[in-house]
Amino acid sequence: MIDRYLPNAAYHGHGITLRQLLNHTSGVPNPMPLRWVHLAAEDSGFNEAEALATVLRENPELAFEPGRKFAYSNIGYWLLGKVVEQVTGQSYPVYIRENILQPLRLSAQEMDFVIPDESRHANGYLKKYSLMNLVKGLVIDRKFLGGYEGHWLRLNSHYLNGPAFGGLIGTARGFSRFLQDQLRTESVLFGPETKRLLETRQTDGAGRPIPMTPGWHVGETHGVAYFFKEGGGGGFHCEMRIYPTRGVATVVLANSTEFSSSGFLNRVDRTFLESPR
Repeated sequence: MIDRYLPNAAYHGHGITLRQLLNHTSGVPNPMPLRWVHLAAEDSGFNEAEALATVLRENPELAFEPGRKFAYSNIGYWLLGKVVEQVTGQSYPVYIRENILQPLRLSAQEMDFVIPDESRHANGYLKKYSLMNLVKGLVIDRKFLGGYEGHWLRLNSHYLNGPAFGGLIGTARGFSRFLQDQLRTESVLFGPETKRLLETRQTDGAGRPIPMTPGWHVGETHGVAYFFKEGGGGGFHCEMRIYPTRGVATVVLANSTEFSSSGFLNRVDRTFLESPR
C-alpha cells in the first residue's frame, strides 16, 4: 500500500495500493494539470516538493473509493514517482536514466527530462482560432505565451512540475527504441514475468475489466488490439502504440495541442493492419 512508502502523503489511511495507482482505479482525483508546469528558464530554482504539496493541499479528497472504478489520474502517477524515489533513494529522473534510458543506449538528445539543446527543441503551439486559444487565459499563465506566428501561438519552453506523470522529452527515434525493446522476445529492460504483467489487462475491485494494464492503456483499431500511451498538454500531443500480435509499434509526436494523435495513427496504422500478414 502507498501508506507504507509515503506515510505522510495525502490520501493516507484509504488502503490505496500501488497497483491501483498504476491502473488508475485508486480514486485519486484528476484536476486539470495544465498549470502544473514551470518555464525551462526557471528550472534551476524549481521546488517539486512544494509544487506537489500545493496540488495535494488543493485536492485533499478522493474522487471515489479505491478500486471502485477506472478514472485517469495524473496525481496518481506523480505519487508513484515519489514511491520510486523513496524505495531507491534516487530522484525519479536519475532512476529512469540509469535503469531505462542507459540500458537502451539512448542519448540525452534522444530522450531525457531536460531540453539538451534549446536551438533544436520544437516549440509547442496553439491554433490561433481554437477553443484552447480562446480560454488560454483561464488555464495558462501569461509568462508561458510567446508570440503569434501566422495562425499559431507559440508557447515558451517549459517542463512539467512532476516528471513521473509525463515529463520525458524525446524524439520519435528515441521512443521507437523503447517500443522495439517491448516487442522483443527477450527485452533488455524487463524479464519475462514483468513483461507478461505489463501486458495483462486489469480489473477493478468488483472484477470488471478496465482498459488498462499496469501501465499501458488498451485499445483496438481495424479489429486489432494494441497497447498505447497518449499524452498532451500546452503545445504538444503525442501517442505511442504496440501491436503485440503483429510485432509492430508506431509513435507520433506533434507540437500542437489540438493534434489528434489517435486519428492520425488510426489512418497510418491501417496500411499495415489491413495488409496480408
